[in-house]
Amino acid sequence: MDHAIQFDDVSVHYGGKTALRQITLAIPKKQIFGIIGPANSGKTTLLKCINRTLDFTPAARVSGKVVVAGRDVAGFRNVYELRRRVGMVFPLPVGLPLTIYENVAYAPRRAGIHDRAELEVLVEHCLHQAMLWDEVSDRLDMLGTRLSGGQQQRLTLARALSHRPEILCLDEFSIAIDPVTTMKIEDVLLELKEQMTIVLVTNLVQQARRLADRTAFLSAGTLIEEGETEKIFTQPVNRLTERYVNGEFG
Repeated sequence: MDHAIQFDDVSVHYGGKTALRQITLAIPKKQIFGIIGPANSGKTTLLKCINRTLDFTPAARVSGKVVVAGRDVAGFRNVYELRRRVGMVFPLPVGLPLTIYENVAYAPRRAGIHDRAELEVLVEHCLHQAMLWDEVSDRLDMLGTRLSGGQQQRLTLARALSHRPEILCLDEFSIAIDPVTTMKIEDVLLELKEQMTIVLVTNLVQQARRLADRTAFLSAGTLIEEGETEKIFTQPVNRLTERYVNGEFG
């Protein structure tokens, strides 16, 4: 199986606290890969290893190797090249203090796209993918920070897609989005996996079951189990996995 991301004996420490313990894991290309587990199990830390946003945390120490598209992420001299290849959407919206249009056009401009017509097509396409176009098409010059929380989260998704990433990481993307819009975006994600690898961290275990081809269960920084999603939910190997997916703790 061809892999988009590989973790080889990866551990992460924040000062004296261990966030991840010797994670070895391979994530296939062009699938949705779910990551589930209780709070403080290391799910977000795992995502941050992929595009090196852990670099922003001075206390973080990483050992082992993370490979994206055949390259060790530590070997990217230009970390922005890595982050263009790996889109990231965090739990709460982080809007740039720019117009809606410029929020989405910002990354393509930095990548060298300056043709106005090409940018307009790309912005509209990304806003459609994020289920936001119909709500903002007549006010693209409005500050993105004036949108509602749920709209800002979808704008963040559109901005991540504007990179045309090979990998899209979603960390609890639906926290600030209403259930109807969440379901619409889930449909979009199922289409997007034909074009890219999607890594989905979610506390909604049924969301992982609906979307993910394969799922990993983490607890206390340890990879407890990984496999085909339906098997994880119906025939887990580990008793702890069974208890978690059945809602006995979380």
